[in-house]
Amino acid sequence: MSNYEAVRDSIVLGQRNGDTLYQRIFVVSAYGGMTNKLLEHKKDGTPGVYALFANSIKDRSWEDMLEKVRAEMLAINTSLFDESTALNEANAFINERLDSARKVLEDLQSLCAHGHFSVEDHLVTVREMLSSLGEAHSAWNTARLLQRDGVNARFADLTGWQSPEQLTLDERILDTFVDIDLANELPIATGYAHCKNGLITRFDRGYSEMTFSRIAVLTGAREAVIHKEFHLSSADPGLVGEDNAVPIGRTNYDVADQLANLGMEAIHPKAAKGLRQNGIPLRVKNTFEPEHTGTLITGDYISETPCVEIIAGCRGVYALELFDQDMAGLVHEYDAEFLANIKRFKAHMVAKDINANTVTHYLDTNLKTVRRIKTALQEAFPEAELREQKVAIVSAIGSDMQVPGILARTVRSLSEHDISVLAIHQSMRQVDMQFIVNEHDYEQAIRSLHQGLVEPYDHGRAIRLAAS
Repeated sequence: MSNYEAVRDSIVLGQRNGDTLYQRIFVVSAYGGMTNKLLEHKKDGTPGVYALFANSIKDRSWEDMLEKVRAEMLAINTSLFDESTALNEANAFINERLDSARKVLEDLQSLCAHGHFSVEDHLVTVREMLSSLGEAHSAWNTARLLQRDGVNARFADLTGWQSPEQLTLDERILDTFVDIDLANELPIATGYAHCKNGLITRFDRGYSEMTFSRIAVLTGAREAVIHKEFHLSSADPGLVGEDNAVPIGRTNYDVADQLANLGMEAIHPKAAKGLRQNGIPLRVKNTFEPEHTGTLITGDYISETPCVEIIAGCRGVYALELFDQDMAGLVHEYDAEFLANIKRFKAHMVAKDINANTVTHYLDTNLKTVRRIKTALQEAFPEAELREQKVAIVSAIGSDMQVPGILARTVRSLSEHDISVLAIHQSMRQVDMQFIVNEHDYEQAIRSLHQGLVEPYDHGRAIRLAAS
């Protein structure tokens, strides 16, 4: 979103719907890094406005962060609008929203200084309100810039800003689009949509993809397209080299779910569900290579020839192992308690191992959360032994990986580079294999699997070239 010219030239103008600019809807995210500053950093947890407000009712540090956000938003406006009237309009729009948000937070902080009111009762609403600011900023700007450049664009505000009505997500979308003429207008919709059940409460930072998915379903879209700064490729080009990584081209929603589980989302699984159930294909395109057909994701695709389509993974995962001699025959009871505490402390489980007396969960979370889960489990099972270890997960994924001997080849690819395999997971569904390795072996493991399972084949422009 930060590169307006690329969005305009490569997407809006360069990828027309046949002979028309219209009959399309664009759902936009916030400018890069803005949601991290409004909430908290998605990866390292650095507090933004929301986290600072939530963590101390007496501390006013959130105000300084909000003003830093304002300064950055206004700087973005200055870089985009070269005409004073349009710049003043853009600044007035976002300043009004920021001023309103600040007043709400000041009033809430004052109210909760009294003992009868608790800030915790309102934090979900605060998080939703702050999230909306980033998408409203980028959507309004994009619509205004496109209008300047001759496109009949329209700002489609789904944020429900100061709306007296509490609507469901579907009602909010339908209400916003009821008077938009898709044949002659190009809606630029906010990725955040306000609804009575709370979008972030249910989908966390995947909320913009959920909005995108529901708009596609409710408008009967022929195809849903996600534009990224890179292709959905056979591996991270930064690890395996740009000349070795190749776009996937075709795959299915099952593969997309495996990627999401590893934190490498093509689309949020719950957003993908709506598209899949309604038979809407999803295309992932590289904004900076608009002539490439990208990767087409459908519900029914199965590779004509069994193969590995992508090597992916995640590092910084904690293996939390629970061993108890008394577990034999009662694994379900131990695992139920384990899962309850993972949910209680909001950790993301990537995988798990079970044998007669041991349950190990692989958690993509921080050490503080792991320690809390560990303490709770020790209280529940005082005779158990608990051990934590930081590891990495590398995975070979494909729509059909029923290749004889593939497991042996994969392990051999790792062993040839002296990488110790700590655990292996392969399901009967034959869409992925996961290997638990030491964290320091992560990058080499990705390169090794890519060299052994993808690079020997001359895939050309894509593993399976998608139809345009």
